[in-house]
Amino acid sequence: MSPPPFAADPSAVLPPPAPPRPSLGEVHRSVRVPAHAAWWRRLFAFSGPGFLVAVGYMDPGNWATDIAGGSAYGYRLLVVILAANLMAMLLQALAARLGVASGMDLAQACRARYPRPVALLLWVLCELAIIACDLAEVLGTAIALQLLFGLPLTAGVLLTGFDVLLILGLQRWGFRLLEAFIIALLVVIAGCFAYELAIAQPALAAVLGGLAPDPAIVRDPKMLYLAIGILGATVMPHNLYLHSAIVQTRAFARDLAGKRQAIRLSTIDSTLALFFALFINAAILILAAAAFHGNGRTDVVEIDQAYHLLSPLLGAGAASVVFAVALLASGQNSTITGTLAGQIVAEGFLDLRLPVWLRRLATRAIAILPAVGVVAWMGDKGATELLVLSQVVLSLQLPFAVVPLVAFTADRRVMGELAAPRWLSGLAWGVAGLLIGLNLTLLLSL
Repeated sequence: MSPPPFAADPSAVLPPPAPPRPSLGEVHRSVRVPAHAAWWRRLFAFSGPGFLVAVGYMDPGNWATDIAGGSAYGYRLLVVILAANLMAMLLQALAARLGVASGMDLAQACRARYPRPVALLLWVLCELAIIACDLAEVLGTAIALQLLFGLPLTAGVLLTGFDVLLILGLQRWGFRLLEAFIIALLVVIAGCFAYELAIAQPALAAVLGGLAPDPAIVRDPKMLYLAIGILGATVMPHNLYLHSAIVQTRAFARDLAGKRQAIRLSTIDSTLALFFALFINAAILILAAAAFHGNGRTDVVEIDQAYHLLSPLLGAGAASVVFAVALLASGQNSTITGTLAGQIVAEGFLDLRLPVWLRRLATRAIAILPAVGVVAWMGDKGATELLVLSQVVLSLQLPFAVVPLVAFTADRRVMGELAAPRWLSGLAWGVAGLLIGLNLTLLLSL
């Protein structure tokens, strides 16, 4: 008896599911990677995404937490910055591996592998994290504009919306130009802090001592609050989504050997960029420790406080202006990468396809409107405390990005032969467990 016509033929081979449309489709595979060139030329072709990711590790939220930590506790929280950057190097390497091996970014992988209600919940949590992140970046830029030019915070927040036009203008000439612009601003930030440290002259022995673990960090609720704020400001959930997408702007060979090489080169790119971010983060805390804590000012928590105190305490008239210039460069860089991350998350989780200008405008509005409301509600005073709080919110959201990332990169159904080896997955699960444990400790202490 023949089977009914609607019965599935068990011997039939089903076609593979259609691959998801790439996020940032306008620049997908737009940067050529020379296949047979010298190793350093291939590395140069891959260099760039790591620095866009590193921007998020030195945004204005870092400034608020690092200044507060250095002022209150001297160099003791340097070990937190070091640990956070080491964890970031591991997680960003996994994000690049996911993008290269699977051809999906983290948001697309969540949509493909999880039930729709779970994916939508993760999308909502990710949007909350991006709002908290953008709030810090927008407020940081507005504070810098206020310090340098006397603009009200509300006007400064609204001005940050023009970064959408900047992104569109730069990307019209290629994604590499956008990367070059961001790297140029990173060089400005590094130069500013090299100057600040040269005149602050921190004690080398005290700096090295701050790299040693201190059990008091976990026992003291106030220190723990700042430590987790630093962690949230350093390891940022939106960067995992961002990196897994922008690594796909490279046109590398899609065979197994090409993907292995792409993973190796992108890992080198992100690791070198995050060492750069480690210097900036540490420099902010060291400057606060040397200039404020060393002079008995353990109460400096506001960025504008730091601005007004730096010149008189360090005896250099340019110290405050250089500090504000670095803050402006940091805020502008962060709003650009935050806007890109917002677009990637919307496209990845929802498969939302709108005109490029409308996507960017909607992403920026999600950040600007809450920031305008907060400034109108709280006024200028307390903006920096809000920056610190936003970083703690980011840290609390972090496990919801880290756990899927670690799970996907260990899964051969997603990664094929390029799944993370067991030792790497074990280390990553340890980092995820540590983050979750610290977050629970913070909640209990509050």
